[in-house]
Amino acid sequence: MIAGEVLAELGLEDIAPAAIAKGPDRNAGREGIFMANRPPLLLPPRDPLLYFLQRLRDEAHRFVIANRRAGRGKSRLRSTLDEIAGIGAKRKKALLHHFGSAQAVEGISKAVAGKIYDHFHGAG
Repeated sequence: MIAGEVLAELGLEDIAPAAIAKGPDRNAGREGIFMANRPPLLLPPRDPLLYFLQRLRDEAHRFVIANRRAGRGKSRLRSTLDEIAGIGAKRKKALLHHFGSAQAVEGISKAVAGKIYDHFHGAG
């Protein structure tokens, strides 16, 4: 979705979106500020507004990167076992410890699962 569309959806049509980019040489201090239907604005390298915009951009990047890393960490801990009713954290841990992976657990047929169940519950 384009920034203008997002702002319109939020009822903020009167705010003009702008972007900051280092340019093709990726030269910090020579960033351009881009707005729709206007030529790029280049601020002097030591301009306090440029410093502020650089810090704002860097903080936004830091925030996004930290949240992506946190999300990736959580997704690595997820397993298809989490989708099975009645399998809590302790059972999941025990199954993974015993079988080594969720794929190994998934490879057990209903018949084999029944035999395992019967073995531990005295049937058969």
